[in-house]
Amino acid sequence: MSDSTAVVLDFEKDILEIEEKIEHLKLLAKDEDMDITREIRRLERKLGQHINRTYMNLSAWQKAQIARHALRPHCLDYIKALIEDFVLLAGDRRFADDEAMVCGIGKLDGMPVIVMGQEKGNDLDSRIKYNFGMAKPEGYRKAQRMMDLANKFNLPIISFVDTAGAYPGVDAEARGQAEAIASSIEKCLQVEVPIISLIIGEGGSGGAIAIATANRVLMLEHSIYSVISPEGCASILWRSPDKTKDATEALRLTAQDLKALGIIDEIIKEPLGGAHRSAEQTFSAVKEVLVRQLKELKALSPKELKETRTNKFLKMGRNIEVEF
Repeated sequence: MSDSTAVVLDFEKDILEIEEKIEHLKLLAKDEDMDITREIRRLERKLGQHINRTYMNLSAWQKAQIARHALRPHCLDYIKALIEDFVLLAGDRRFADDEAMVCGIGKLDGMPVIVMGQEKGNDLDSRIKYNFGMAKPEGYRKAQRMMDLANKFNLPIISFVDTAGAYPGVDAEARGQAEAIASSIEKCLQVEVPIISLIIGEGGSGGAIAIATANRVLMLEHSIYSVISPEGCASILWRSPDKTKDATEALRLTAQDLKALGIIDEIIKEPLGGAHRSAEQTFSAVKEVLVRQLKELKALSPKELKETRTNKFLKMGRNIEVEF
């Protein structure tokens, strides 16, 4: 039985029940020396059909739940799986080191790259350590330092986006949170090296776009990317948490919606059942796309990289018809 069953979403309960039956039969066959192979195979076929049917018809809210799944691979998981010889770099050289923003240098398929991304953590202690992936001003200033480093040494930048948004605390606001985000976006537009951003889970508001103003913006199949969280949208427009599902649909925050709107460039398919069911398959698919995109971008001149990136974002929204 998959470790993903440790955290079960509402619409996955039927899947869990079948998985538990299969596991029970396998143990029974082993202990009692019984031949129940036919029944196990029947249940495995039923499981595959059920998973396929469930995940082929997900609502926007269900996708949001998958994007936030506790067992979904996070930034450090991707770095460990994909980036060779990774060296962690710390500090913004002004105030402190923000651990929510992971930055460093390493190699992707032998190509030197600068890496940055938000880390959410995977248990209570690590989530507190990484502030649930919500970076403070020093985190975004650290990201700017990494972009300057990339520009100086002509190194491509890869960012892994996974945040509900920038940290909204009073201390962060006092240290210039809005300015730090704006400056990070500006820095993204100034550098003359390739930038590839991948939304691996949740891409929320300015906290996400601060490191996602890139030449290529990619999304995993069940990730979400929006100007505000569904809960925040529901509280503002309807003043009621009961409208969260309606807000999720209205925001058009799924990878499929955003690809159709021209906001992102490519969707990376996840294993059946989501990235949390097979991290290794996810890492393999991500690496293939990142390497391909990086090789394409490295063929462009510094001027072309900067101009195409700027024009890409200037054109967004011009041909989109919004229904109210």
